[in-house]
Amino acid sequence: MPFRRPRSHPVPFARHATVGRSVRLLREFGYEQSEPSRFYAALARDTADMVAGLLPADWTAGLEGAAVLDVGGGPGFFADAFADRGARYLAVEPDAGEMSAAGLSQPTTVRAQGEHLPFRTGSVDVCYSSNVAEHTPTPWAMADEMVRVTRPGGIVIISYTLWWGPFGGHETGLAHYLGGHRAARRYLRRTGRLPKNLFGVSLFPITAAAGLRWAQSTKDADLLTVIPRYLPRFCWPVVHIPILRELGATNLVMVLRKH
Repeated sequence: MPFRRPRSHPVPFARHATVGRSVRLLREFGYEQSEPSRFYAALARDTADMVAGLLPADWTAGLEGAAVLDVGGGPGFFADAFADRGARYLAVEPDAGEMSAAGLSQPTTVRAQGEHLPFRTGSVDVCYSSNVAEHTPTPWAMADEMVRVTRPGGIVIISYTLWWGPFGGHETGLAHYLGGHRAARRYLRRTGRLPKNLFGVSLFPITAAAGLRWAQSTKDADLLTVIPRYLPRFCWPVVHIPILRELGATNLVMVLRKH
């Protein structure tokens, strides 16, 4: 199915997508392994800003009072960022070790798989997933579940790292262009340990084309907006160029509205 551009949808977040922001986030990515608390706190603040900025214009109150479900909430850094914006934050996380990694209290997080969300149909206002789809072998089953639990008129936001982009291999660096398994072996030889994101186990190749095919084939939601998450505004047209978007967009964000 060829990609059809979504209809025009104003994106207030565009004014925040500056070169300065991109540089700051790139700098913070350097601390993911050495100082994860610093990295994830910065990413959480940016994510809350992004989600608020991607809501349609008729959401005049922004996230204030909205029930927000974070699919793949991790160790809990995102809760405060959304609470600061007045959201009623909920999260699911399948990995018990990940949930306890930072020692944070998570009273609104439940242990569950994204492909089997333990929530009623149409029960949340906003359902989003940040950098999770590349860590599951069935990302579009998870996406279907995200649409299911969102109320009619609610918003679904899916953001994921593109395999063919420079960060597709995560901590294995650009070696993933030689193959995921080879990159993991190279990382093991270099560091003496396996990568946290192990290809074929907790890291899977995922493309922009696959996500767009899913978004435009789902019958329960309309695709409103597609942007490259970390790039400045003037680079956003890259998502409309096949092949180039796989290499240059780095992280794809799809915004859908439930029927």
